[in-house]
Amino acid sequence: MPHYFTFREANETLTIVRPMIRELMEISERIRIHQPELWAVAQATAGNGGNPALSKILPDFDRLDYLLHQINDMGIEVKDLSAGLIDFPALYEDRIVYLCWKFGEDRVQFWHELESGFSGRKWIDWE
Repeated sequence: MPHYFTFREANETLTIVRPMIRELMEISERIRIHQPELWAVAQATAGNGGNPALSKILPDFDRLDYLLHQINDMGIEVKDLSAGLIDFPALYEDRIVYLCWKFGEDRVQFWHELESGFSGRKWIDWE
């Protein structure tokens, strides 16, 4: 059975999730910066034993994977790594919605319908 967050619970969970999102954003940016050279290295080294440049960035991929799984295991959905955007599934008026938080915001203060996404965010006025 899925877990649905209350407004209070989502905000309390931010103390754990905020540093994880910060780290995910940093790793994502490092990978994005090195993407062109990584792709060239990956193509050149496929099947020939690897490359030191590629080996340097692999721990970032491992850490990225670990953090994403940690957050997903809490029932939180990561929507955009570059923006630090996450959604907490919640119940509102007998339907599933998302409580929405973006890195840099002090607290969870917006929600949106499942289909509307970030552009459909509305101020939480029902807690």
